[in-house]
Amino acid sequence: MKATDANLLAFINKSPQFVIPIYQRTYSWTERECRQLWEDVRRAGRSGHIPVHFLGSVVYVEESLSNNSKRAAQLVIDGQQRLTSVTLLLAALARKVGDDEPLDGFSLKKIRNRYLLDPDETGDRQFKLLLSKTDRTTLNAIVAQNDLPELQSKRVSENFGMFQRWLEEDDKAVPEICAGLAKLMIVDVALSRDHDNPQLIFESMNSTGKELSQADLIRNFVLMGLEPELQTRLYEQYWRRMEEGFGQTAYALHFDGFMRHYLTVVTGSIPRQGDVYDAYKAYSHEQIGHGRKVEDLVSEVLDFSKHYGALLLGQEKDAQLSFGFKDLRELKVDVAYPFLLEVYRDYADDHLTEVEFLEIVRLVESYVFRRAICAVPTNSLNKTFATLGRALKKDRYLESVKAHFLTMKSYRRFPSDKEFIARMQDRDLYNFRSRTYWLRKFENFGRKERVAVDDYTIEHILPQNEKLPQAWRSALGDDWAGVQARWLHTLGNLTLTGYNSEYSDRGFAEKRDMEGGFKDSPLRLNKGLAQLDQWNESEIKSRAERMAEQAAKVWNSPSLSPEILHNYQTPTLDATAYGIDDHPHLGGGSIRELFDAFRREVKALDPCVIEQFLKLYVAYKAETNFVDVVPQAKALRISLNIDPSELTDPRKMTVDVTDLGRWGNGNSEVKLSNPEDIPYVVGLARQALEKQLGAAEGP
Repeated sequence: MKATDANLLAFINKSPQFVIPIYQRTYSWTERECRQLWEDVRRAGRSGHIPVHFLGSVVYVEESLSNNSKRAAQLVIDGQQRLTSVTLLLAALARKVGDDEPLDGFSLKKIRNRYLLDPDETGDRQFKLLLSKTDRTTLNAIVAQNDLPELQSKRVSENFGMFQRWLEEDDKAVPEICAGLAKLMIVDVALSRDHDNPQLIFESMNSTGKELSQADLIRNFVLMGLEPELQTRLYEQYWRRMEEGFGQTAYALHFDGFMRHYLTVVTGSIPRQGDVYDAYKAYSHEQIGHGRKVEDLVSEVLDFSKHYGALLLGQEKDAQLSFGFKDLRELKVDVAYPFLLEVYRDYADDHLTEVEFLEIVRLVESYVFRRAICAVPTNSLNKTFATLGRALKKDRYLESVKAHFLTMKSYRRFPSDKEFIARMQDRDLYNFRSRTYWLRKFENFGRKERVAVDDYTIEHILPQNEKLPQAWRSALGDDWAGVQARWLHTLGNLTLTGYNSEYSDRGFAEKRDMEGGFKDSPLRLNKGLAQLDQWNESEIKSRAERMAEQAAKVWNSPSLSPEILHNYQTPTLDATAYGIDDHPHLGGGSIRELFDAFRREVKALDPCVIEQFLKLYVAYKAETNFVDVVPQAKALRISLNIDPSELTDPRKMTVDVTDLGRWGNGNSEVKLSNPEDIPYVVGLARQALEKQLGAAEGP
């Protein structure tokens, strides 16, 4: 590696050509970064106290440091955003100054022939900077002063136009920009392909500018170290098709999230958002170590990206699946996408039919919506869906999905019809996160001709106005304020209308009989309102009950015969193998009382907690052991299945027993001998349980 300070314009002038490799991200500077460059250059240009302004580094690979060829292209590893932006500024400046020369070296001809073009070359060889993909044709047209291509890089063309506009807006800009550009310095970092590792150097760079996304890092990791011919083929055959499949905007917004979902599918664990690149590197190294080729891995990513596009980007061709995926997107079931990507892959491989796939999609939708209505904590959903695929019997795909949903307990349960119907009636659905979603689902259930509910607004039959007109107060009775507070935003009092402003606070009979009123409504949601004479608490509750019964059909629950379901149920733990009598220290006295008090509190932490007596200790389990108790003569030695670093333990009662041979599971241990410490120790046990249930999962 050679690193030296260099004047940027002299550096560009002496260099024959910079080429941005195909694996590099496209030009991505926005107005914010360009404005910063503009202000820095002008500040340096107008100040006599600023001799130079450092712009950062430009890292590139020389084909050979001993190569005497003047035409050896230099592949840019880091610095393309700065080089491209300066090139756009120079191109705009060249057009502005024309034949004038406000500062020595800054006429149209000199700028073009020194910093933009090589006058001795033709074709692509004439351009000082060759970008990749669509960026290239757009920048080349700007530099050559040709018409922009029909398919152009929006970012390149917009930033060029922005620099042109800024130069026109201020008469002082041109001389200051010329003087400032002459002061720009960079760190010139030349690498040798034979002696340096560009990928490691690229990862270690901490340059100014726009931070690289996880997707940028992954693409560079996959392609950077390959031979140029293979690099080009893999990019064109796989990666570029993936970028084009997403589209420029969606690629920038969604690709990092897609890779996180993809890695969850193929590894079975959920990487944190900022760790996606590291997780992919680890997965790639592992797979290549098992004999897979780079092309296999890139092909796999492309296949999953197509499934992702169908699920999340509206690219599904099948009409029924497309409707199902749209409902999932509106419900915002991001946590379910790793599982759905796996199901889509199996669907594409003909392991299940389109009808079965659609039913699974609807079950996932019902599961998420019912849990939201029933206010079941969501902290375990990531883990539930990340591991669901591994629990399936894929020769009985749909059956095993249903069975899995039906056998999940407690915090992972699929809410029953009884629970769902009860909560649907009294839940605040007006302020529910997806209120247009549930109203649309209600209105269109069973319809072949779908109603666009976006053309309607939500109507409170009993108005929201705290100062209800006297007619409403009379209809509701003496407790009118309580009725309004209890039922205002609930299912029974909400509907859709195109006449919200006309309805206002009118009485029920007026809303029913006016032009466009409930009697005239074509909507199913308003069915039955025309036949009512009044609207009071009784009618609200009656309508809510009917609609909640219907909701159980709209968001239906899975169903299997008891015989089939029995085959999927986990056998009950054999409680007869050992019991409390097998632990002599629990025969009576103060330790037995301490144990009874502790076990009562631990079992009350969650209905899913199971107690199991083993030969040497007593285990408390959710999915697996989270607390184990070893009874001793004068204390309970309690193992917590959580690392000490993850515990909040201000009293420092826990001891790190990592790598020590102890009965029980976990690296944290606490001694309990004083009954007054039970609430505190149960609090430690709660942390171990919540970690297992997923409450501690980060984004």
